Amino acid sequence: MSGAIPTSTSVSESAVIEAHPSAVWHLIKLQDFSKFWSKLDKSEWVKGTSEETDIVKWTFKDGTVLDVKQEEHSSIDHYITYSVISSQPALSYTSVVSTVRLYPVTSGKHEGHTFVTWTGNFSSDADAGVIEDAKFKRREALSDLAKAV
Repeated sequence: MSGAIPTSTSVSESAVIEAHPSAVWHLIKLQDFSKFWSKLDKSEWVKGTSEETDIVKWTFKDGTVLDVKQEEHSSIDHYITYSVISSQPALSYTSVVSTVRLYPVTSGKHEGHTFVTWTGNFSSDADAGVIEDAKFKRREALSDLAKAV
């Protein structure tokens, strides 16, 4: 951990995806993120976990492996909230909870398209480098999502 004091422990990135919300929502499942996110090599269910807990292993092309736990999901309000429960290599901070949320655009030149936000709320020990990396990765993933639909 660096000695820098972070200016924020949260990140919020967003994009307008030029597709109907139903087309975008179809990809917003933790086990399907590798279908659009180019940095992910694979995303797969972790077997042997509790029936009440949804855990997915994300294996990134750089070798990083994250186990993510679905915290909340709503097909009505079109969002998914997840947390990182383990990481190889180990994270430099205690925790992060992220939410991907879709909104239908109902008017203007983007009517019929989808507004997507991807937020992350980090523990206070996350440094500025972690926050910048999270912003970059979310922007890149949103760009990949737009290409996938």
